[in-house]
Amino acid sequence: MIITPKNPSETNREYAFRVISDNIISLDIVPGSMIGEQEVATELGLSRTPVHEALLELSKSKIVDILPQKGCLVSMIDPDLIREARFLRITVETALVEDACELANESDLQDLEENLQLQEFYLQKDPLKLLTLDNDFHKIIYRICNKMQCHYMVSLMSMHFDRVRNLSLHSVKDLKIVSDHRAIFEAIKKKDPAAARAAFQKHMARFELDWNIISSEYKQYISEGK
Repeated sequence: MIITPKNPSETNREYAFRVISDNIISLDIVPGSMIGEQEVATELGLSRTPVHEALLELSKSKIVDILPQKGCLVSMIDPDLIREARFLRITVETALVEDACELANESDLQDLEENLQLQEFYLQKDPLKLLTLDNDFHKIIYRICNKMQCHYMVSLMSMHFDRVRNLSLHSVKDLKIVSDHRAIFEAIKKKDPAAARAAFQKHMARFELDWNIISSEYKQYISEGK
């Protein structure tokens, strides 16, 4: 497990939640492995309570399964849960990119532009950093629309989808992630909700092609689904 420093503003539970979820998404904790509360608590320098609380929160999205007296089992990559998470994101964020066309001010546009410049810099250099910047880009749009509680709920479910997004950054050679984000940004900047919607839906539609590559290359991590 990769241990990152605790942020000053984080509670112990938030810190445990972030580190565990980051390691699951990056596959440093691989699908099908067990997580022990005491082991994680020791690695993070915490008591068991915040780790237990973090794992309970993660279990709500079915990314881990709590097994009494045994620990927590990290879920396999489930195509059904991925598609459900993707459906949720498309439903919520299509509306958000349209609303952002009306609500974004100059400061918001500058934040998106700065994020895009960093994405362009890290595109071929650091996949994990690029995934973080990708998430930050979408988070800015939630913030522009004052929908941060929606962001929390979507993010929790999206961990299933995020594992596949992480794998795509390693497996898909012709990545369109930054150019897609640039198209969304330009539509928001021009206050064109139809173009923003079209650009976002094109961005999300790339999943099917990426999934074909990932499901072949990483089939040992993928469940059969229902």
